[in-house]
Amino acid sequence: MRIPPATLLTTRLSLACLACCGSALAAGVSDQMIQDSPRSGASVLSSGLGTQGQRYSPLKQVSTANVSRLVPAWAFSFGGEKQRGQESQPLIHEGKMFVTASYSRIYALDAATGKKLWKYEHRLPEGIMPCCDVVNRGAALFDNLVIFATLDAQLVALDQASGEVVWKEKIDDYAAGYSATAAPLIAGGLLLTGLSGGEFGVVGRVEARDPRTGQMVWSRPTVEGHMGYRYDKEGNKSENGISGTTNKSWPGDLWKTGGSATWMGGTYDAKTGLAYFGTGNPAPWNSHLRQGDNLFSCSTVAIDIKTGQIKWHYQGTPNDAWDFDGANEFITFDMDGKRLGGKADRNGFFYVNDATTGELKNAFPFVRKLSWASGVDLKTGRPMFIKENRSGDPTASSDGKKGSSVFAAPGFLGGKNQMPMAYSPDTKLFYVPANEWGMEIWNEPVTYKKGAAYLGAGFTIKPLNEDYIGALRAVDPKTGKIVWEVKNNAPLWGGVLTTAGNLVFWGTPEGFLKAADAKTGKVVWEFQTGSGVVAPPVSWMQNGEQYISVVSGWGGAVPLWGGDVAKRVNFLEQGGMVWVFKLPKTGGGSAKLASAK
Repeated sequence: MRIPPATLLTTRLSLACLACCGSALAAGVSDQMIQDSPRSGASVLSSGLGTQGQRYSPLKQVSTANVSRLVPAWAFSFGGEKQRGQESQPLIHEGKMFVTASYSRIYALDAATGKKLWKYEHRLPEGIMPCCDVVNRGAALFDNLVIFATLDAQLVALDQASGEVVWKEKIDDYAAGYSATAAPLIAGGLLLTGLSGGEFGVVGRVEARDPRTGQMVWSRPTVEGHMGYRYDKEGNKSENGISGTTNKSWPGDLWKTGGSATWMGGTYDAKTGLAYFGTGNPAPWNSHLRQGDNLFSCSTVAIDIKTGQIKWHYQGTPNDAWDFDGANEFITFDMDGKRLGGKADRNGFFYVNDATTGELKNAFPFVRKLSWASGVDLKTGRPMFIKENRSGDPTASSDGKKGSSVFAAPGFLGGKNQMPMAYSPDTKLFYVPANEWGMEIWNEPVTYKKGAAYLGAGFTIKPLNEDYIGALRAVDPKTGKIVWEVKNNAPLWGGVLTTAGNLVFWGTPEGFLKAADAKTGKVVWEFQTGSGVVAPPVSWMQNGEQYISVVSGWGGAVPLWGGDVAKRVNFLEQGGMVWVFKLPKTGGGSAKLASAK
């Protein structure tokens, strides 16, 4: 819902006056600052520690030589009873931390002390339908605004200094199953956002807005057959071409409720001028109803940010039958003098594509067990399906209610899910939080009903090994080899940070934040945060000291959808804390605790 024009104009004029009157407001974040920040490490201005999403910090004050001395600097509780999963990545600018929390909350904290500066709690309606917990994965900074998405599919822009609402815009109808959990992306001065809701038959898309006002610039659907639009400064829209060709890869009318949600947000490479968004599962899960590739589901789509046109796409799982969302991040990097992109797909394959053209350069498994395909044909780019490991048509069964079941690996929670990986230009390795699990899956009859779950399948997730489910793996994108791994009893569900100090940081559901030697995988430090870590760590430099931070709070999709795996980790406690670490100035160290009273 748009804020009344008179109120909005007054707010903007007030903010403009403050900006012109000296030091009342800190310097605004520009697009150039966002692009420059990964090279300095002094701040964290975007999700992924840079729009490329490498999650690499050039800081090396904390290194393998001294990380054992790392201690808490402060900790902050989100407070209240609204715990659940905490998947947010903090942002740091001008000595302030901006961090989102479950149930669409956001906090501004003093980054050196943890003191709460302000809090905004979005008012959520009763009828929200998030598929996979009430999580939020972070915010975006631009000018003097901090912008984040909410579970009822809205965008909210707040003044960084005061926490006051500057603008608020609706993405779509939450009653139809739409929601939003990803951190927005600033690319070329535009605010790019995706949306969630693939399990409710929504239509995925990417939107570009003016970050200062929330005004739409263009929208690009990620289901073939839907029209894209451009918007003028008055808000009038004009057609901007259909995505793909209607009915080319979708039968009948199924494309009208085709899923393909862009629920993890995107990355952007200024050298290519392209934004890269992963797309989720086609709807419904029952693949017998939608014969064809079902573009652009389970794909990476590369979008020209100036025009809103899809320049190339690569589909990892055509005619998906296993809920193998392709929504995972596409991280650009340099190899052999070329700009490439790496993606650890939910389907268990790691893909390397040319970042400019989309040409497939390499594809290999990053999980130990893969049953739905025997490999990827590097010439065609298509998976080599194992036909008998696709669940059966329910209408062919004796009662017409349940198709034949199959055991598939990985399970639908994926070889990698929402937890973002990292890339180090020093080691030239990707660090992938992987999981080894499978599932029993079968198809069921289903019809679309607005706002209702739209699956057409039943399933049970099962562990594959007695001793571990999760494994942090260092993967060589050139050779396809797993260089080292650190196994974990519970599934990994938090992201990764790597640094110039030859370190890799990641969290575990058991509550540990860990650090390993980036070259060897030797664990060199760990700290118990008190609840499961399902968020990605960050690092920045402030007053000559390097800080490491992570949000702790168990939840997300695993306890909700994890079947037998959920039973294995049902002892884990929920929480909601921001932890910040640094090296002590002397031999000792003390923790400062801040509450959210």
